[in-house]
Amino acid sequence: MSATASSLRPPLNMRHANVLAGPVLILLIMAMMVLPLPPFALDVLFTFNIALSVMVMLVALYTVRPLDFSVFPTVLLVTTLLRLSLNVASTRVVLLEGHTGGDAAGKVIEAFGHFMVGGNYAVGLVVFIILVIINFVVITKGAGRIAEVGARFTLDAMPGKQMAIDADLNAGLVGEDEARRRRAEIAHEADFYGSMDGASKFVRGDAIAGILIMLINVIGGLVVGVIQHDMAFGDAARNYTLLAIGDGLVAQIPALVISVAAGIVVSRVGTDEPVGEQLVGQLLRKPEALTLTAAIIGALGVVPGMPHVAFLMLAAILAAAAYVLRRPGTKEEEGRVEAPVPMDTKVLEAQEASWSDVTPVDTLGLEVGYRLIPLVDQGQDGELLRRIKGIRRKFAQDIGFLPPAVHIRDNLELKPGGYRIALKGVEIGHGDAIPGQLLAINPGRVSGTLHGAVTQDPAFGLPATWIDAGQREHAQVLGYTVVDASTVVATHLNHLMQRHAAELLGRQEVQQLLDHMAKDAPKLIEDLVPKIVPLAVLQKALQSLLEEGVHIRDMRTILEVVAEHGPRTQDPAELAAQARIALGRAIAQQASPAAASELQVMALSPDLERLLSQAMQAGGSPGIEPGLADALAAEAASGANKMEQLGHNPVLLVAPQLRVALSRFLRRTIPHLRVIAHTEIPDNRKIRVASILGGRA
Repeated sequence: MSATASSLRPPLNMRHANVLAGPVLILLIMAMMVLPLPPFALDVLFTFNIALSVMVMLVALYTVRPLDFSVFPTVLLVTTLLRLSLNVASTRVVLLEGHTGGDAAGKVIEAFGHFMVGGNYAVGLVVFIILVIINFVVITKGAGRIAEVGARFTLDAMPGKQMAIDADLNAGLVGEDEARRRRAEIAHEADFYGSMDGASKFVRGDAIAGILIMLINVIGGLVVGVIQHDMAFGDAARNYTLLAIGDGLVAQIPALVISVAAGIVVSRVGTDEPVGEQLVGQLLRKPEALTLTAAIIGALGVVPGMPHVAFLMLAAILAAAAYVLRRPGTKEEEGRVEAPVPMDTKVLEAQEASWSDVTPVDTLGLEVGYRLIPLVDQGQDGELLRRIKGIRRKFAQDIGFLPPAVHIRDNLELKPGGYRIALKGVEIGHGDAIPGQLLAINPGRVSGTLHGAVTQDPAFGLPATWIDAGQREHAQVLGYTVVDASTVVATHLNHLMQRHAAELLGRQEVQQLLDHMAKDAPKLIEDLVPKIVPLAVLQKALQSLLEEGVHIRDMRTILEVVAEHGPRTQDPAELAAQARIALGRAIAQQASPAAASELQVMALSPDLERLLSQAMQAGGSPGIEPGLADALAAEAASGANKMEQLGHNPVLLVAPQLRVALSRFLRRTIPHLRVIAHTEIPDNRKIRVASILGGRA
C-alpha cells in the first residue's frame, strides 16, 4: 500500500516547484510594473495572457461542480493583476517608442490595432467601448449578482444542510468520515461563493481601469508626440490612438473570456455532467421543440424579402435533427407500463399439507408497496438496501449487539407508496413515502411555508411536507430538514429498532454475543454461563437494561457484575440494578453528553418520596390513589417538556428502591424520560435540581 501511494505522489522536486510557482508568478507580475520590457517580451506575455484566459474558460466549461474549480477566485485575481501589469508595461513602451511606428510596442498590439479594426482608430475606439460595455455591464455584473445571491442562499441553507447530515449520521446512513467530509464541503461551498462575490469586483475594476488606461495613453501619446517628438497632430493621433486601442483590445478580450468563465462557474445548476453535455442533452431533449422551431423558421423563409436560402436551410437542418431524435431507440420511453402477465387459470391439484407449510415468523420485517419496490430491488441498485445495512451496523456500534436481519418483501395490499414495519409478525409502525420527491421536515424553527402535500414525519411525528426536488434549496434556506424517500423509511426503521431493542435481543443473539466476548475474555464466559447464571437469566437482565435505554456496549463490565452477584441472587431485575450502578458513568453520559457540565435533573419532594416508599414496603408496588398518580404523571410530563425546551434530556432522580416502579409507571406516558437512582450517579458528576415534583403532595 505504501509503495503504491508513494508511486502516485509527485516527485519531491516537482512538489517544491509547485509550491514556488505561485510566489514566483506574483513577483514576476509585480516586476513587470517596474522593469522596462522589450517589444518581444510583451508579445510573449500578451500571448501567454490570451492562452491563460482560454485555458481558464475551457476548464470552467468542463468543471462538473463549482467546488471542483475552487481556486477560481484566486485565478481571477492573478489574471486581473497580470493584465494590469501588462497594461503598465505596454503603456511605458507606447509612450517612449510610439513615434517610431505601429510596431513600437510589439507585433501583438500592432495586429490588434490594424487587423482587428482595419487600422481605423475610430472603428477601434467603438469596438473597444462595445467590448468594455459587454464585459462590465452584462457579463461581470450578472456573474457578480449570481455570486452574491449564491453566497447569501448558501449561508442561509447551511443550518438545514447541517441538520440533514446530522440526521443521516444519527440514523446510521453515513459514517463519521463521510459526515465530516460533507460538513467540510458545505463550508467550502460557502467560502467559494463568498470569495466569488468579492472576486467579481476585480473584473469590474479591471474594465474601468481599461477605459482610463486607454484615455491616458491617447492623451499622453498626443502630448509626447506633438511636444517632444515634433510630430504633426494628425500623425500623432493616428499612431498613438491605434497603439492605445490595440493595447486595450489585447487586454480586454482575455478579460472578456475570463468574465465568461466566471459566469459559467457561478451559474451552474446541477452537478452530474459538464456544461456542454447539459446544453446538448437538455436543448435536444424534446424533438417537438425542434419541429416547431423548424416550422417557424421555414415560414419566415418564404416571406418575400427574407433571405430564403439561410432560413430554409436552417429549417431543414432542424427538421432533420427532430426526425433523428424521434426514431426508435433514440429517446427513452417514459411512463411505460408493462402489461400484466395473465395468470394461469388451470386449477392445481390439491396437495397434502406438510411441515414445510409452517413458515417461521420474521423477527424484523419490512413490507413495501409496489411504488417503493425500486428502493429495495437489488437489481436496480436500491438505495434503501444500502441504508438498511448502515442502520444495522450503526445499531451494533451504539447498542452493543448485532440485530436480526431485516426481511423485505412487497405487499400488494398496501398503498402504492406505503410501507409497514413488523416485529415478530406484528406491525409496530407504518408510513408513506413518495419516490422522486423529498420530505421537508419542520424541526420547529422554519421561516416560511412550502407548496406540497402536508403530512407528518412518520418517525417522530413532526409536521412535514412532500415537495419536488427543485424546492430542495429553498426549503433548506427556510430551515427545513430535507430528506429523500429512502431516508424517510430508513430513519423510521432505525427509530423503531432503537425503541424495541430489548425485544430484538433473543437467546440466539445473547449466545452470539457471548461467543464474540469469549474471544477476548474466555475464562469469564466459561465461568459465567451456565455455571453461575443460566442463559435465560442473563437474557432477561440484558433486556431490562435495554428497555430503559441503557446500552450494553460495555459487556465486560455487565458480565463481571453478573458473575459477582450471580451466586447471591438469580433475579434478573436485581442483576440489572447492580449492573446499572457499575454503568453509572455511561448512564450519566447518555443523559448529559457533556461530561464537564452539570447534570440537570428533576427530583421528588420529601413527602412524596416518603409516601411512595411506604407504599413499596407495604404492597411491593406504588399503590397510591389514582388522583395522586395522575397528578404525578402530569407534573412529570410538564417538567420533562420544560427541560427539553432548555436543551436538556429529561431525567428524574429518585431513591434506589423507587426507581424500577417509577420507571415502569412513567414510561407509559413519557417514554423519553430517564429515571435514575442516586446510586447510579458517579461521585465526580455535579447535579443541579431543575424542578421538584409533588411539592403539594
